[in-house]
Amino acid sequence: MKPGTTALLLLLAASASTAHAQQADGNLNRKQLQGRHLLAQSCGICHLQPALGSVTYGPVLNKASVGGNDVGMRALIASGTERMPGFRHYLKPAEIDAIVAYVRTVPVSGASNDQKKGATR
Repeated sequence: MKPGTTALLLLLAASASTAHAQQADGNLNRKQLQGRHLLAQSCGICHLQPALGSVTYGPVLNKASVGGNDVGMRALIASGTERMPGFRHYLKPAEIDAIVAYVRTVPVSGASNDQKKGATR
């Protein structure tokens, strides 16, 4: 393959990825967008899958997390667990609500289920 062709394919792949992200952003309301940002900032180190497919420290979060229970998810974020710090002194209640609102938009995937089995809450 010619070097120019490779560069063009990489550019097309990058633009398709960006277009998909922008389209996904268009489906989120302001609160969910804030929640996505807060999740990446405060929870991402443990709950977002890093590049190259490595496993997370905590379970991958999605709409089925904490049994799909918003009240339970808020309590878990605020109080934490033996392996996760509580965020009640760091995040405002409205920010916790925004994270929950965003997580409820994340679909359940096969990879998420496999990783949840290996992670303990």
